[in-house]
Amino acid sequence: MSVAVSAMIILLILAAVLAGLAGWLGIRAVRLDDGKARWTLGIMVMSFASLFAALVIRGQARGSCPLFDTGELILYLAWALILFYLLVGSTYRVSLLGVFTAPVVSVLIWVAMIPGMLDAHPARMGDNSFWGVMHAALSMLSYGALGLGAVASMMFVVLNHRLKAHQTDSGLFRTIAPVHTLISSMVRLTVVGVAFLTVGLVCGIMTRQHGGAHFIVAAVVWLAYLLALSVWFIRGITPRRMAVILMVLFFASLSVFSVL
Repeated sequence: MSVAVSAMIILLILAAVLAGLAGWLGIRAVRLDDGKARWTLGIMVMSFASLFAALVIRGQARGSCPLFDTGELILYLAWALILFYLLVGSTYRVSLLGVFTAPVVSVLIWVAMIPGMLDAHPARMGDNSFWGVMHAALSMLSYGALGLGAVASMMFVVLNHRLKAHQTDSGLFRTIAPVHTLISSMVRLTVVGVAFLTVGLVCGIMTRQHGGAHFIVAAVVWLAYLLALSVWFIRGITPRRMAVILMVLFFASLSVFSVL
C-alpha cells in the first residue's frame, strides 16, 4: 500500500470518527440540555477538512475530480452535505442541523470505505472532458443541498410531531429552529439543489453521452423534484406532506448510484 493511499485511508477514518463524534456530542447535549451542541460546528469543520484532504489525494491519483466509482461519489456526497451545512447551517441554528447531519456523513464515509466501493487501483482520467466533470460535480453538489433539505424536513417532522403531542419540555425545543424557519429552509435548500441539478443535467447533455441509464434516472429525479416544488408554489400543500415528500424523494433518488 502506497503512502498516499495510507494517508487517504487515515484521513477518511478521521473524518468519519469526527463526524460521528459531532453527532454524538450534539445528541448528548440535546438530551442533557447542557447547551454544548455548539461543539458540533467546530468538529464538523475538522471533519470537512479531513474529507477534503482525502478527496484531494484521490483526485491526484485520478488526475481529475474523483467522481468515477461508487465510493468516490459517496465521499463527494458526504463532502457536499458538510459544505452546505457549514454554508447555511446558521439559518437553522447550526448545532441542531449538525446533530441530524453528522451521523449521516459518518455513515456515508464508512460505507464508501467498504472493500470494493473504492477502486484499489484507480485509473488516471486526465483526458476526461470538462463537461463530463462539471456534470458529475454539479450533480453531486445538488445532492448535498437536496440531502440537507431532507435533513431539515426530518427536523420539521420531529418538531411538528412533538408539538402536536405537547412534548415541549425537552432540550430539543430550546435548540431547534422555529417551525416557520424549518419550512423555509427545507424548501429553499430543495430549490438550490434543483438549480444545481438543472445545470448538471445541461452539462450532461453537452457531453453528447446523455442516453445512458444514469442520466435517465437523474432526469427522472429532477422532474420529480420539479413537480414537488411546482405543487408547493402553485397549488399549495401542507408543510408536513411536503416534508415527507422531500424525504422520500431524496432516499428514492439515491437509486442513481445503482446505475453507475
